[in-house]
Amino acid sequence: MIEYKVLKEIESNPRHTQRTLAGNLGVSLGKMNYILGGLIEKGIVKAKRLRDQPGSIRWNYLLTPEGIQEKIRITRNYLARRQAEFTALKNEIAELEREVRAEKRV
Repeated sequence: MIEYKVLKEIESNPRHTQRTLAGNLGVSLGKMNYILGGLIEKGIVKAKRLRDQPGSIRWNYLLTPEGIQEKIRITRNYLARRQAEFTALKNEIAELEREVRAEKRV
């Protein structure tokens, strides 16, 4: 799920640094570096080197067309899982309510 959150953050602001991504998502800088490296290697994210200030090199992270498709795929899978969990929880609540009503009658 962390990959989805990274893709969502990059989509909303491509000028994020690894440090701001790590801070926003509550992971270490090393873990963010590892995650971004994997996403770049898979062709899901493209890193473009920027020179904002002399002596300072920054990166601009962009979702590739494959990255957009991957975000959609992850979103669909996550939504399906959450809907199944919601249905199971709704059924469990209904069962508990039936048990409580039955115990009141006794």
